Amino acid sequence: MGGPAGRLDAVLVCGGRWHDFDLARLRLLELLGEHPRVRTTVYQDYDCVAALDRADLLVTYTCDVRPRPAQRAALARFVERGGRWLALHGTNAVIEPSTGGGPRVFTTPRLLGELAEVLGSQFLAHPPIEPYEVRVTRPDHPLVAGIGPFTVTDELYVCELHGELEVLLHAEYTGPCRGFAEGYTAALNRAPRPVLYLKRHGLGEVCYFTLGHCRGRYDMQDLGVDDTGRVDVGPWETPEFLTVLGRCVERTVGARSPAR
Repeated sequence: MGGPAGRLDAVLVCGGRWHDFDLARLRLLELLGEHPRVRTTVYQDYDCVAALDRADLLVTYTCDVRPRPAQRAALARFVERGGRWLALHGTNAVIEPSTGGGPRVFTTPRLLGELAEVLGSQFLAHPPIEPYEVRVTRPDHPLVAGIGPFTVTDELYVCELHGELEVLLHAEYTGPCRGFAEGYTAALNRAPRPVLYLKRHGLGEVCYFTLGHCRGRYDMQDLGVDDTGRVDVGPWETPEFLTVLGRCVERTVGARSPAR
């Protein structure tokens, strides 16, 4: 299992737009660092094909990071051969803000290709960031055992779903998502909204956790906001989120290494 002496090679991809990737990267490295066998290589995007082909596990926290066709193929190949992928928050998001006059509207073009099927979802929209309740779908599952309903302040993801998902946590929402081109259509699609799920692909597995929003004061400058005047840590101080996230990392690390 893994490399020499049982070493496990991890790839962490953390980068993109409109989030505090420094905070998320630090926290994720701390969690991975609790497992002495794991040696982690960090990237800001998917320019990591060579490392991915040698990796035992993959963790991603991105927003609007768009893998090129060869990178999409490498990601799918990694899972197909038995890899475990812990995908967080905006990994499934491709977002384009409007550029004309008038109110800003975000579109979510389908540019993930086959990766949407591997991940099991693609982001469409979210309502305004505010507290909402996360409910436990599968209380018997080890990832959420002993966790009751809890409240987070986060982006409640409304997604286009792909394939068979084993949903472990969910949220209820059927309202509009103003500011997104598909905000009304998204409100009509399937509910409840998966928050944490497992998705098999080939010999491997994706563990997708939609929570994890965080934003610093200077993370919206490309949208014309030089300083938001506040720091949003989202669920990163919510005990239930941190407990479940730690379990997700443990599951990803503890899985059998993919065939070399």
